[in-house]
Amino acid sequence: MPEAYPTYLAGQRITASLLSSAQPLVARKTADTQRAATTTPAADPHLTFSVIANAVYVLDGWIKYDGPTAADLLLDWSAPSGTEGEWLGWGVGHSPVVSFNTTPAIVSDSVQSRGYPIRTESNDVTAAKSFGCLGVGTALTMVLAATVRVGSVSGTYSLDWSQQVSDASNVTLFTDSWLRLQRIA
Repeated sequence: MPEAYPTYLAGQRITASLLSSAQPLVARKTADTQRAATTTPAADPHLTFSVIANAVYVLDGWIKYDGPTAADLLLDWSAPSGTEGEWLGWGVGHSPVVSFNTTPAIVSDSVQSRGYPIRTESNDVTAAKSFGCLGVGTALTMVLAATVRVGSVSGTYSLDWSQQVSDASNVTLFTDSWLRLQRIA
């Protein structure tokens, strides 16, 4: 059965608050954010949401980034205690990723004759994963998707990030990257 939130009932008074609760939340980067010489993920100043206890959300988004090849990008998530679910980042892989060629194999940050290896695995909703960088000035993008089931504690759900390997040059998440969170239960 499809899920929707809120459930409207016959005779129910429609209020601004009720209509607002049905709207997706969208967080968009309004400025570039740069991080250098750090491997400790921290919340992005733009890509955070307040989530409600016992709610279920779906998330999608698009991230544009670049950085030095040696650093790569580490994405992580912060969530209230008890939050469960899964996320996927469809982007250039770090190590290891599965590459398609005549013999599927695990490869580490290499360009294959048929393109770049990508990450496709499912991850715990608060697990960190790394994504490759091709050098400062070579912007990459990724698509994100998740199901977020908040436990009995409300709080903040945020995209946290840093460099995978400390490097003096910046890894940058660019303006107009966005996340959308829609409550479904």
